[in-house]
Amino acid sequence: MSIKQETTADSAWAIFLVFLRLGLTSFGGPVAHVGYFRSEFVMRRAWLSERSFADLVALCQFLPGPSSSQLGIALGLSRAGARGAAAAWLGFTLPSALALALLARGMAVWGQTAPAGALHGLKIVAVAVVAQAVWGMARSLCADAPRFGIAAIAAILALSWPAAAGQIAVLGAAAALGAAWLKPADDGARAPLPIAVRRRSGALLLGLFFALLIGLPLAAELWPSLPLSLINAFYRAGALVFGGGHVVLPLLQAAVVPPGWVDNETFLAGYGLAQAVPGPLFTFAAFLGAAISGWTGAAICLLAIFAPSFLLVAGVLPFWESWRHQRRARAALAGVNAAVVGLLFAAWCHPVWTSAIFQLSDFGLALLALLALMRWKLPPWLVVAAGAGAAWLSSLAF
Repeated sequence: MSIKQETTADSAWAIFLVFLRLGLTSFGGPVAHVGYFRSEFVMRRAWLSERSFADLVALCQFLPGPSSSQLGIALGLSRAGARGAAAAWLGFTLPSALALALLARGMAVWGQTAPAGALHGLKIVAVAVVAQAVWGMARSLCADAPRFGIAAIAAILALSWPAAAGQIAVLGAAAALGAAWLKPADDGARAPLPIAVRRRSGALLLGLFFALLIGLPLAAELWPSLPLSLINAFYRAGALVFGGGHVVLPLLQAAVVPPGWVDNETFLAGYGLAQAVPGPLFTFAAFLGAAISGWTGAAICLLAIFAPSFLLVAGVLPFWESWRHQRRARAALAGVNAAVVGLLFAAWCHPVWTSAIFQLSDFGLALLALLALMRWKLPPWLVVAAGAGAAWLSSLAF
């Protein structure tokens, strides 16, 4: 299928307006976002075929970062090149990012007086939300004994060696193990992808992705400053989390709470607020940045957490056609995905669980929240609000 590449400012503006409307109305998380995108761009606008859309969805599921935002970036790239990608991301991201940054600034006034019981309820519900995400990933990414073994080893190593360097080492080892050990099933041929990016450009972008992943921690150590430390922490979170959405919570919590940039109560209060806004949950970075360093911090953290998505989407596309037909490359990706499940399970154990579950009633509320999410299929924002309210009422009663 041939896709016309439009490069005018008007086309980029039109893309921005389309995605802005989606950014204002797309509640429900990344799975729901894919449904909104399909309805808008396949059924209504016929920007690409059903099969080509499915190809892009599959690619974005393989990449670390927010899958629905990456899908939007790819769609914008296919219509108007780099300008279209930027317009699509900005339109889809701006509403929730702006709302959360404003709320963070407001919490400088009312956040300290938020009910302690409600804040503890947010911590408890976070246990259920992250557990659901890890369980869902484990079911699809650790479906056999070898991948489960990789996940288990990764979890043990992450708990024993919690530094960022340990995470990168675990992922590298998992890729090597996957390539040598795993045998992914053949999923058949796929339709050609509609985006044309030169291989040389893609290689440069992928090189930049890895250079920043390796170089930013070193730079933050050599030239310590708050902006550089924020860029390092949020870039790493955007580069290492698979599945997007709620699974980024433990990585961000580990990045901003121990250094004292944000206290745990503010972090979880902001996470609860993030459930009530549309668009990608990764815009929670704007809340954290605004809480740390005002509007400048919001911009830095937002750009840093989404930067890996831009580099990966544009960098991988020119190679994807050949890579996805090579069994060893798919096996390496399977190993990395399994290791990420282990890393997230380790983060769920500490600090998510250890900072929230102190007594039997806490465990009971977490279990009830998990049932609401997994059995009754209630939206996470509703479960978060109900959990905070229940904990607050319980604190008043006792």
